[in-house]
Amino acid sequence: MADSLYLEVTDFEHDVLTGIYSEETGKPQPLRISMRVKLKCADQYLPDTPLEASKNYMDLKFAASDSLPPGVHFKLIESVADHICETLFVQDARVEEVRVKIVKLAISEAGEEIGITLTRERR
Repeated sequence: MADSLYLEVTDFEHDVLTGIYSEETGKPQPLRISMRVKLKCADQYLPDTPLEASKNYMDLKFAASDSLPPGVHFKLIESVADHICETLFVQDARVEEVRVKIVKLAISEAGEEIGITLTRERR
């Protein structure tokens, strides 16, 4: 069995231009985004192992915030998730798989989580 390394950022909230209904278009809405990235694993992680042997967690947050093109309206949150996956694959050749969960906070009526989960493997 091969070793695996997963980096995770969960419950990151960010406003994104998304939605298909008239009341959703033209204004950003809050999304709760969680990401899990499978990274090629080093043989060992010693106390003095440098960051380059892994990946900066802030790269995951960047993929779900600053890397989203400003002013672009994503009709589907699936498109937002796809953009996040592609950004992470481009950032680092060691990324083998990305899982993105997006919850649309604005449509929750009783605290339920309504959204999608997209998992992509490097092609």
